[in-house]
Amino acid sequence: MSLTALPHPVHDTAPDSRVAVLASPGERHDEIVTPAALDFVGRLAAEFGERRRDLLKERRRQAMRLAGGSPLDFPMVTSAVRADPRWRVAPPAPGLVDRRVEITAPPRRPEAVEALRSGAQVWIADFSDATSPTWENVIGGQLTLRDVVEGRVDAAPAGGGRPATVVVRPRGWHLDEEHLAYEDRPVPAALVDFGLYFFHCAQPLIDAGYGPYFSLPKLENRYEARLWNDVFDTAQGLLGIPRGTVRACVPIETVTAAFEMEEILHELRTHSSGLGIGHEEYLTSLIRTFGHRSDFLLPDRARIPATASFLHARAELVVRVCHRRGAHAVGAVSARVPEADRAARAATVAAVRLEKEREAENGFDGSRVTHPALVPVCRAAFDEVLGARPHQLDRSRDDIEVTAAHLLSVRRIAGPPTPQGVRAEVAVALRYFAAWQAGHGTVTMAGRTADAATAELARTRIRQWLRHRVLDRETVLALVDEEAAALAADSPTAPVTEARALLERTALTSESPLCFTPDAYTRHLVSVPVASG
Repeated sequence: MSLTALPHPVHDTAPDSRVAVLASPGERHDEIVTPAALDFVGRLAAEFGERRRDLLKERRRQAMRLAGGSPLDFPMVTSAVRADPRWRVAPPAPGLVDRRVEITAPPRRPEAVEALRSGAQVWIADFSDATSPTWENVIGGQLTLRDVVEGRVDAAPAGGGRPATVVVRPRGWHLDEEHLAYEDRPVPAALVDFGLYFFHCAQPLIDAGYGPYFSLPKLENRYEARLWNDVFDTAQGLLGIPRGTVRACVPIETVTAAFEMEEILHELRTHSSGLGIGHEEYLTSLIRTFGHRSDFLLPDRARIPATASFLHARAELVVRVCHRRGAHAVGAVSARVPEADRAARAATVAAVRLEKEREAENGFDGSRVTHPALVPVCRAAFDEVLGARPHQLDRSRDDIEVTAAHLLSVRRIAGPPTPQGVRAEVAVALRYFAAWQAGHGTVTMAGRTADAATAELARTRIRQWLRHRVLDRETVLALVDEEAAALAADSPTAPVTEARALLERTALTSESPLCFTPDAYTRHLVSVPVASG
């Protein structure tokens, strides 16, 4: 059956939803939060909620095993999957054949228009790290996506050509959406972001010759990929869409996932659109997993280049695994922002060009940026290697041999931070926390786009430095005082007190949470009206 001849969704029967909306209605929210859409999300929650909770428990057990000294290695039980040369992932889907430039931006209308017109091949609409998950932002993002898909946004690039293909990045498995409840439990945020978009936009995308495409954040193992694959199968079945229409890329953002790349592709192979890499998330995962070990003590960010041996090993393995299985390999996002000063702008462009040239020469099929002005820079680097070809899947990289030791070779760069490095992390965390609590998912700081992953890494690094006593709490508190005063002077309306409390609670206490977002979301972003009685 051709994609243009698919049956229409089979959701015209009266819904019997057990999903309760606990938030106040907003403008046009009734276009997204419909009874039928809630019924669809509820069916996903009923089918997969318990399994998702079990996988989160397994995350904690695995963390305890690794903290207790268990080695991290490629799983022996799946060696047959890695050794079998015959299996491949699905061929590239329409709109995902050429991915030399992907741009990441939140699903807000202004950023959506910029991204779609930027000249990039793909726009990653990021609910995960680039969106502060207020209810207004979550539903507003869904409205933006629906308007884009249904042609209510002028997305044509100024110089001609097609708009970027839409890829949605839902929130991770570890997060809940507390404004929706299924049988008195919050609905998993991943199922909300996926489900609402899929329900409203899958068929219009198919009718236009494309499909519902996703980027799956922060997966830790093959079982979490299998869960997503089963969600896709069920969702397609509920709406009468053929299996394999969904496609999903998995950025390798956790250290445990780096040891299961082929297994993740294998689980998703009918729905896979390849693998990518993410640096900030990966460094955070490395600290969470091995932060108790002094040989994993990470220095300032400037002293951890993408060419560091452990990051280079992961990048090379991604390319080898992907091309062996017929999948795209997508490079790391560049969060740099071109500055107004001519010399600084030239330096930024040169640095990004070097990063992207290195990735293209190493075999990646494309890479990512966060600023539209850097799309031509990334494209030029890949044009030089790819020419008229849409990718370099034929480049097998069989010369690469990556071992567990290579992936964990952090010792060469391990070391304590500098005072400037500590101050930078305090400033990043404090300023981002203030922006996030005010409903902004991205901010520009020090010539870079900062998002939730940036802040997560900052506060995790502070925790690690305190743990290993290369930094003392009094020094951090003094820096917090100074940076809080500077933030208050720069932004008088910023929630500085709340941001400071969040930083101290998540970085300076012995019971700091594994991730800042779940606790901070519940404390600061959940807004449930109290019923009058």
